[in-house]
Amino acid sequence: MTPRFAPAGAESRPVTLIDPDRLPGWRENQPERLRRWVDETGFKAAAGELCRLPGEDGALAGALFGLGDPAQAGRRRFLAGRAAAALPAGTYRLDGDLAPAALEEAALGWLLAGYRFDRYKAQPPAEAMLVAPDGVDAARIEAIAAGEFLTRDLINTPAADMGPEALEAAFRALGQDFGARVEVIRGPALLDGNFPLIHAVGRAAAEAPRLLDMRWGADDAPRLTLVGKGVCFDTGGLDIKPAQSMALMKKDMGGAAAVMGLARMIMALELPVQLRVLVPAVENAISSDSFRPQDILASRKGLTVEVNNTDAEGRLVLADALALADEEAPDALVCMATLTGAARVALGPDIAPFFTDDGTLAAALQSAGDAVADPVWRLPFHAPYEAMIEPGIADLDNAPRNGFAGAITAALFLRRFVENARRFVHFDIYGWAPEGDAARPKGGAGQGTRALLDALPRVLAQ
Repeated sequence: MTPRFAPAGAESRPVTLIDPDRLPGWRENQPERLRRWVDETGFKAAAGELCRLPGEDGALAGALFGLGDPAQAGRRRFLAGRAAAALPAGTYRLDGDLAPAALEEAALGWLLAGYRFDRYKAQPPAEAMLVAPDGVDAARIEAIAAGEFLTRDLINTPAADMGPEALEAAFRALGQDFGARVEVIRGPALLDGNFPLIHAVGRAAAEAPRLLDMRWGADDAPRLTLVGKGVCFDTGGLDIKPAQSMALMKKDMGGAAAVMGLARMIMALELPVQLRVLVPAVENAISSDSFRPQDILASRKGLTVEVNNTDAEGRLVLADALALADEEAPDALVCMATLTGAARVALGPDIAPFFTDDGTLAAALQSAGDAVADPVWRLPFHAPYEAMIEPGIADLDNAPRNGFAGAITAALFLRRFVENARRFVHFDIYGWAPEGDAARPKGGAGQGTRALLDALPRVLAQ
């Protein structure tokens, strides 16, 4: 499924985006029959409200779409997607007095509402097409929507069809689409290549653990490395999860899905970066070969880790991948992972917390998140908590026993494997929309990727 705008210049019907304050002015400029029609329908321009407008022949001539109270604008992210879902087949254009950023968001929301996950059940296709509004970068919006669709597809696919082998196939297909170079280290070769943590976590599964490595872009461009957690299913290992906690674990590769979606955006837009994408792809399964509580594992970096909970496996596979990425001292190193329940407790499913020591990057991400309707929030690398991840018997503890500050201690754990990167940021995402809306249906969801796409080029240029 490829999101596309209708051809420029195509015959289209207007969809006027309007708030209650502007409705009276619009009404006064219409013929009597339309004024009467709008009055009789009771249209008040409430958020998401749609009023279909008839032509003189009675056929659909266009529509009014309510934006609601301008003071509540922060609550109507991708609201225009509801118009796309509600209108009949045809080609439309957006009208209304919108700022450029709001117009871009509306256009993106329209495209995002066209997403269908139809691998297992036929879904009615999106039939309301949109002509790209004047003044927006149509190619950029299409690339962003396509990257989001990839992320959603990967997360929504159940683990039976999205294990390490299938994730590798999707990774290779992405690289092939854009002429990127892809290398894969799998199974016992992980030990030969000094990736012991990735191997330990994934060795119990029927499909071998592996490290996926993609490179794209000019050698003289700023170096950007993306690392995504690719735990294709997480039973919790020998510290097995209860059924309720295991129900959504097909999404535990959401970090991998997010960086692959972001990489697709970057390559489609031909951003001037030297891109590397690393995904440790494993299943945290249970067998006689599972790693165990109280095991002490070596890492690529040489740090030892005491395993106090086999369900805290994501940070283990990321540690080896981050250590590899850091060896090249990239200009920016981004880690994305569905890592901790503590992050969800703190900020809920919709806001992506991030950790960084770089104030410039933090400010750029916060500003970008606000600008592109991709909410993010900075949490601290709180140094006094470092002692909580030091068990004494090994260099690091993968699961501090007191349970406090779980998102922060996980982030501190990961930071121990990054020393040389010029900038480092870790996102603890949810990767799932628990409540559906037209442009962001229930299921797999990208988080933080649009904020990164907006912020990183500016930061890397500094």
